[in-house]
This record gives sequence, structure tokens and C-alpha cells, in this order.
Amino acid sequence: MSEYTEYLQDVFALLGPITARRMFGGHGIFHDGVMFALVTDETLYLKTDAENVADFEREGLEPFAYLRRGKVVRLSYHQAPEALFEDPELALAWARRSLAAALRGRA
Repeated sequence: MSEYTEYLQDVFALLGPITARRMFGGHGIFHDGVMFALVTDETLYLKTDAENVADFEREGLEPFAYLRRGKVVRLSYHQAPEALFEDPELALAWARRSLAAALRGRA
């Protein structure tokens, strides 16, 4: 893991243990085997769906996007709010909503 992904252990300490796996040119962030976040270029993105995406949009947080064969591809992850890095309770709340989105996506 990179220093940044190791730092996320502290950020999400109230959630419990997280693991990171290399993917998307970055890392997928997992809790109990469920990917709820990804890290690319030292930026954290959290899982979104129809139920929680408005929270991210209200904060003006951008979706994760990349170029593939000249076209922009957007995944259902949005940039995490900076405030969660300073507030463990806030980090827990955002992580739980993103975990819930990931679980809904599995169903």
C-alpha cells in the first residue's frame, strides 16, 4: 500500500479494518470484502448510487472519470469531502453511506 492508503486506516478507524488492492491504476479500498472507495492520484473517491449521489453533488464533489479510447468514462464514485479527513465521525458517516451503496449494487 502507498503511504496515502495506509493513512486511510487512520481516517476510517471507527469503521474498522480496511484493506487496499491495486486496481484502476490506483487502489480499491475494502471493508469486510466490500469495495466502498478507490484511490487514484492521491485522491479518495467514495461509492455512489441513486440514493447517496445527491449528498456528493450538494457538496460540489466531482465523479471519478478517466479517458478510454478517447471517451470520458465515469464510474459510480465521487470525490470524498475534505472535511472527513479531519473528523472521524464524519468519515464514518460517509463511509457507511458508501458501503451501503456498494451493497445495494451487489443485489
